[in-house]
Amino acid sequence: MTALEFGYHIAQSSKSLRPFAVRLTRDTEEANDLLQETLLKAYIHREKFTDGTNLKAWLYTIMKNTFITNYQRLARKKTFVDTTENLHYLNAPSYVTHNGGEGNFIMQDIHRAIAKLEENYRKPFVMYFTGYKYHEIADMLRLPIGTVKNRIHLARKELKEALAAYKR
Repeated sequence: MTALEFGYHIAQSSKSLRPFAVRLTRDTEEANDLLQETLLKAYIHREKFTDGTNLKAWLYTIMKNTFITNYQRLARKKTFVDTTENLHYLNAPSYVTHNGGEGNFIMQDIHRAIAKLEENYRKPFVMYFTGYKYHEIADMLRLPIGTVKNRIHLARKELKEALAAYKR
């Protein structure tokens, strides 16, 4: 088969290769690149094609193998191996362990800040924090509901200032 005939047959077969490339890559731009690379390899290695065999199957095989090679190359690029004596994979954030010690320190600071509040602010705030409603707190402390709301608001404001170091 001459180079001209080969080019014609490949051009005819390339129409059916495009959907296969899109299915492999799941991206039209990458599919275009894969198709172009496949056709280029087919032209370069046209002497390896045997007349009388299935040209489409040959092209599909080239495309599949090209895709697999590119995928493996990309996977190798993304993996960074530390070559020190310990031989750890550095890009494995899923293996990070947290011991919860920081949370304990934060809770201690929160309890200290609440304990430093004046009694008339701390008591309504703690009651509200534990789940009481405004009107229940007002009834239990024998205070107007507006006073209860105001004291809780001021307690929150003081706590926010006292715990400003933990603001993100």
